[in-house]
Amino acid sequence: MTRNDGDHNKNSARANDERRERLAAGIRRQFGTEATTRFLRALPAFRTENDIPDRFRELLDRLDGIESSAAAGGHRR
Repeated sequence: MTRNDGDHNKNSARANDERRERLAAGIRRQFGTEATTRFLRALPAFRTENDIPDRFRELLDRLDGIESSAAAGGHRR
């Protein structure tokens, strides 16, 4: 392998990493949209039951708060 081949491989790997990052960012952005949230809430697997124990409801409320603050630019824990 020549020196140029090594540089090409590094550039190719860097380009692949950048493509993966853009794809991941696009997927995260789409999952965070209001339309996606509405759609998922309509699916039975993503609905919460109204008669869950208070402790679980409190944990879900905490999770919602953490997700909201992360979406608003807060820090992840």
